Amino acid sequence: MMTIYGIPNCETVRKARSWLAARGEAATFYDFRKDGITRDRLERWADAVGWDTLLNRKGTTFRTLSAEERAGADQRDGAIALMLAHPSLIKRPVVERGDAVHVGFSEERWATIFAD
Repeated sequence: MMTIYGIPNCETVRKARSWLAARGEAATFYDFRKDGITRDRLERWADAVGWDTLLNRKGTTFRTLSAEERAGADQRDGAIALMLAHPSLIKRPVVERGDAVHVGFSEERWATIFAD
């Protein structure tokens, strides 16, 4: 079973979902902006891929944070707190497939990941 987490109007999430569908890969979609996200799940993802990989510093949401909030993102707990408060700070998509967690979308990388 595979779950793809993201925001439905995110272009990268759309590309990832289309890519999976074109290859017949079934995935449940979870909208973490609408349905929320738990600290436990964020901590699990951070343990799997690194909190710095999970935090999207390039997006508009990060740029609109105060300097104090951005400074809090320099450590794991602060970054997780920010992602809980602002789910759009989570790099997208996040895919859970079995015990594996994958963040972001790249056709080349996903071709390797989903080759089996």
